[in-house]
Amino acid sequence: MDKVVIETARTENGYSGACELLPGWIVATTGDFDNFKKEVVDSIRFYVDCAKKDGDEYPAVFDGEYELVYKFDVQSLLLYYQGIFSFSALQTITGINQKQLAHYAAGRSKPRPQQAEKIARGLHNLAKDLMSVTV
Repeated sequence: MDKVVIETARTENGYSGACELLPGWIVATTGDFDNFKKEVVDSIRFYVDCAKKDGDEYPAVFDGEYELVYKFDVQSLLLYYQGIFSFSALQTITGINQKQLAHYAAGRSKPRPQQAEKIARGLHNLAKDLMSVTV
């Protein structure tokens, strides 16, 4: 199954996203992430339906099954998880000092690519651990 990447950012009141496959296409919503994901699906459907109706070209990936992958920038990712994990917990998960994580979340500094990868890897490892637990 093909993956379609949605570059996702947290905004003051919601989320916004863009997709490299769809030049000029942008979605912005207020509210929670689930609402944003629903709007992304609806907007892509609308985009493809209009392109078909008008005889315009669009990426063939949208004719088959595809998976939407939401790629956050580090600041948005930390803001998303801030309501779930404290910076102390994120320090344990990622191995990055909580003060530094707070600077990334506030936008005072941007992580080097290696640090961004370390954050993503820590969260992915946590997800794998959680998926392996049964009750």
